[in-house]
Amino acid sequence: MRRVSRIAVAGVATAALAVTVSACGSSSTESAGGGKSKGVGLAYDVGGKGDQSFNDAAYAGFQKAEKDFGVGGRDVEPQDNESDADKVQRLETLAKSGYNPVIGVGFAYAPAVKEAAVKYPKVTFGIIDDNTIQAKNVADLVFHEEESSYLAGVAAAKVTKKNHIGFIGGVDVPLIHKFEAGFVQGAKSVKPGIKIESQYLTQTAQEGGFSSPDKGENAANGQIDAGADVVYHAAGLSGQGVIKAAAAHKVWAIGVDSDQYQQSALAAYKQYILTSALKNVSGAVYDLAKSVLQDKKPLSGEVRGSLANGGVGLADSNPVFKNNADLQAALKKAEQGIKDGTIKVKTS
Repeated sequence: MRRVSRIAVAGVATAALAVTVSACGSSSTESAGGGKSKGVGLAYDVGGKGDQSFNDAAYAGFQKAEKDFGVGGRDVEPQDNESDADKVQRLETLAKSGYNPVIGVGFAYAPAVKEAAVKYPKVTFGIIDDNTIQAKNVADLVFHEEESSYLAGVAAAKVTKKNHIGFIGGVDVPLIHKFEAGFVQGAKSVKPGIKIESQYLTQTAQEGGFSSPDKGENAANGQIDAGADVVYHAAGLSGQGVIKAAAAHKVWAIGVDSDQYQQSALAAYKQYILTSALKNVSGAVYDLAKSVLQDKKPLSGEVRGSLANGGVGLADSNPVFKNNADLQAALKKAEQGIKDGTIKVKTS
């Protein structure tokens, strides 16, 4: 089981995550056909299950919901170069088959969730990383990614020996800008003159920014060759390449979304994974499932995870990170500042 620090994400079922729900809908717990829900329907983002990051975090919440609530579930992989119509069909197939809630993993599902929710008003839909859909049967599951990224920046600035670090974003979109903004601000709060490399792998997700480890590896090699000795990625599956490159050069990598130090697919590189900026995607999926399947009071509106409610944080699985007293003191101070509002973290 993942170990997390006092600045990390709380347990998978974070009831506190629901405190920022802007509205409670009247969605039925019945399936589209009027019968009892078969369980959770989960549609993955680009990169799919096995990315050791964003999608796998959603899958962890899906698995826990199946176990705890004694239901089945169905999770569906994306296709290469798919259209919004393909996503709509995927969500509608899950709803029509009797799954409730139905969750789209990633902001790319926004048009599809909006369309499917109208057609299936008795099904609760969730979308992760988008808050643009306002409907009684839709829960917008979003996070303050910039807050955990600020802490990642503090960590990077504390451990760099060259006063030179790097950020690699998967796709050049506002969501990933939040990761970069927080990281840069956090690092400069420790070392104002620190040099920070920054690169986005692609302009669109269709070009593979979140699903191409080779692109991540090449970008990280370039930043490390330029002098960076800590590299933070917000690149989904592409981040595996970033971590591989960091390990090859024996410098620090900072993971994202899931505790990448604990991921079996990255075990060969774990000693070079300093920490990971977590966001509790697993908890968001679980909490939405719980609201529908157990509480019979489906969540709707915006549900936002923050440092204050345990929705984001840093993993402390690496003993080198956990036992660095100077680093932990700096993180504790930064965490408190964010929580009490004395530190205003930028989002762009």
